[in-house]
Amino acid sequence: MGNRIANTAVIGPGVQLGKHVTIGHYAVIHENTRIGDHVTIHEHAVVGKLPMKASNSATTRSPGNLPEAVIGPGSIIGTGSIVYRGAWLGSEVFVADLATVRERVTVGERTIVGRGAAIENDCSIGARCKLETNSYICAFSEIGDDVFIAPYVVTTNDNYLARSKARFGQFKGVTIKRGGRVGAGATILPGRTIFEDGVAAAGSVVVSDVPRRMLVVGVPARVKSEVPKEQWLENQ
Repeated sequence: MGNRIANTAVIGPGVQLGKHVTIGHYAVIHENTRIGDHVTIHEHAVVGKLPMKASNSATTRSPGNLPEAVIGPGSIIGTGSIVYRGAWLGSEVFVADLATVRERVTVGERTIVGRGAAIENDCSIGARCKLETNSYICAFSEIGDDVFIAPYVVTTNDNYLARSKARFGQFKGVTIKRGGRVGAGATILPGRTIFEDGVAAAGSVVVSDVPRRMLVVGVPARVKSEVPKEQWLENQ
């Protein structure tokens, strides 16, 4: 099989390993995890971890019968990162050091999850996305293909700011359609959509939907101009 597994790694029962898999020192692979061919899992990474639920957690469900974690062929899992049980990663996904991918998350092929980035539970991430360092994708969000999210972007899903029982059942993540882009340090409010090739500038606070191929800037973010034609995804 050509696998290289450090003698300090912990491999749980029922784990399926593909060919030419590398697992570093002190990595932990929980039971029934499926790992494809040519996957590299670095030191101290954890794959297939069951989620924990705090007594007052509002968005984390009990683990229930989560499916096994799946790591697609050619993927890389960085040092100290955590991929939860119930996560599904496509081929050649790169999860950088200290990143977190929660349960019931799907990540499309060749997407980069940057250092310290967090994808919360019940999210869908498309193919060829770049979620840069320390970006935060809140629960129940949907990110399309070829989306760029710059460092320290924050997405939100709670319009009630943790007050009032009315918030239960009202959580709604953000949606970023194919080719959408978000600049460094921007904040996107719950339920907002950035449509195809739309751009939210660095530091902006997105309080309304961003129209297709429009650039919004400021606090609150307002439409400034159309995205230049040469930057449209179809012209790359």
